[in-house]
Amino acid sequence: MSRVAYQGTAGAYSHLACTKVFPDWEHLACDDFIGALDLVSNGFAERAMIPLENSTAGRVDEIYRLIPRTQLFVIAEHFEPVNHCLLALPGSSLDQIKRVRSHPQALAQCHQRMINLGLKQEAAVDTAMSAKGLAEQGDLSVGAIASSLAAELYGLHILHENFQDVMGNTTRFLVFSREAEHQHYDAEKRYMTSLLFSVRNIPAALYKALGGFATNGVNMVKLESYMDGGTMEASHFHLDIYGHPDQLPVANALEELRYFARDVRVLGSYPMHTYRKSAAFV
Repeated sequence: MSRVAYQGTAGAYSHLACTKVFPDWEHLACDDFIGALDLVSNGFAERAMIPLENSTAGRVDEIYRLIPRTQLFVIAEHFEPVNHCLLALPGSSLDQIKRVRSHPQALAQCHQRMINLGLKQEAAVDTAMSAKGLAEQGDLSVGAIASSLAAELYGLHILHENFQDVMGNTTRFLVFSREAEHQHYDAEKRYMTSLLFSVRNIPAALYKALGGFATNGVNMVKLESYMDGGTMEASHFHLDIYGHPDQLPVANALEELRYFARDVRVLGSYPMHTYRKSAAFV
């Protein structure tokens, strides 16, 4: 059976995403992101499902520092709507809950709800771990924020569905593989391309590096900077664009990027997720 690795405990949102994209695969829980990526690098798993950003809490900073250290390729993206549930032990009620545990990202996404209810927040390793710990400890005054899958797996009661502050909360995942896919352009599909680069130490380096995308009509939909290597001397960038390198405008833009930037690495081109085809992205 094929395997897909994810960070977290069974019932985590990454696990939920795996069940959606790879329903018939074995799902491998890992303690951390690098562990999930390493399972793919060493051939024990065929894929890794890794969260990159959330529409409410922003980017997952650790991922930007880890991706350059691997030789893996991005072969797909997945957008998973987040339905945070306030969970409690069977027999407990909202009036009894005094403290709520969850991953810091989930706490941030439900911050105002908990403030309004006067609940104390406690950070946990991940959402599902907070649910599992609650089931094991049996404290009626403690709640957890996690998925409905976690509630099902650990026998917890859902006190409140859609507990997040902002409706429409969504997490974007990238799927990593040892081998690149979608290397040839199919005119019937719409593509995303993800890449990494660093800028040269010259005036207006970033402006010059990115200028080719504007002049060639290539839409940049994400640009993230991060520091790497233990110094503060150079910035590195993660860039997502619409299109495929086999398309002439994209090829020309990448050629210009390579002239002004250094260490340009195409992580992968992959079909655009259906979520992007909604009015918000068109």
